[in-house]
Amino acid sequence: MDGVTRGEVLGLVVRLAAVTTLSYFTMKILVDALDPTKKQKIAAQKRAQQILSSLGIPSDINLTEYELLIASQLVDPSTITVGFEDIAGLEQIVTELRQTVILPIQKRDLFCSSALMSAPKGVLLHGPPGCGKTMIAKATAREAGARFLNLDISSLTDKWYGESQKLAGAVFTLATKIQPCIIFIDEIDSLLRVRDQHDHEATAMIKAQFMQLWDGLTTDNSCTVLVMGATNRPNDVDKAILRRMPATFRVGLPSAEQRRSILTTVLRMEVISDCVDTWRLAKLTEGFSGSDLRELCRSAAVCRVYQLKEDQEKLDPINMEDLLTALAKMRESKIECGGSIPRPPDLD
Repeated sequence: MDGVTRGEVLGLVVRLAAVTTLSYFTMKILVDALDPTKKQKIAAQKRAQQILSSLGIPSDINLTEYELLIASQLVDPSTITVGFEDIAGLEQIVTELRQTVILPIQKRDLFCSSALMSAPKGVLLHGPPGCGKTMIAKATAREAGARFLNLDISSLTDKWYGESQKLAGAVFTLATKIQPCIIFIDEIDSLLRVRDQHDHEATAMIKAQFMQLWDGLTTDNSCTVLVMGATNRPNDVDKAILRRMPATFRVGLPSAEQRRSILTTVLRMEVISDCVDTWRLAKLTEGFSGSDLRELCRSAAVCRVYQLKEDQEKLDPINMEDLLTALAKMRESKIECGGSIPRPPDLD
């Protein structure tokens, strides 16, 4: 290295370090700009801060980055528009929920000294689709005045190894910090299905983390956090999960009396004709779920639009003919889609 001074070597090293540092930060900025999840995470954190502020949660509660991402799925119970008065035909389930879930949450200061009197840490709602499981969960959160975490399963998955477990842990740490809180998981079988040797490693670790933290809730009687799940296939849910959900409610297809109650509830805000016979409709709609009955009423209401005259300024009341026409269309569409709704004899 004849002719090369020590200062030149040092300057070369400094320039090389500067170029390397500049290249690193340039690549980092490019990767962040090309990463679609980066902007989503930033937006989720901003939305979470707005929700936390609207819920009146003290600002001195420090939340981690992962807890903020989960907090973006919080729902203010006062903004939930569904109440028990909107759920028809499920009076027995509503009564049991009031006694086993809502009362212990509302009177948690009174019941915290007893492990037997506290609210269950897990509630499972199962039954055919469209029978009101999600409505029951929302109405329970509203009635109890608890924070409602409507957990999106996709929010627990991340492309980086180990991040999913941190997000799963943040679900429970966040719920504990803002208790009382209800963690609602719709289609819980898709996340916590029966474990087998073919499970992906990341999925298996999420399940293990979820169950471990869930067990931690049972050791603290003063912790008012419960997990509420809904599923159409309870047999696909892991047995270890079912053990953690001692309060189980089956929300089945409504009976004739329940169908009449649902029809009456749905039509109560509409102008209907005196000829509408809800009892006859209830008998004609055997095998219909609650959502099917609501769609029947909606379709009947739309039928009036087709009969609207040019000079007519008000819609006619919903009559029996509109409802029967809508029922015939629904039966036809069910048959075309491979449905198996039984067809009772017409009751003229």
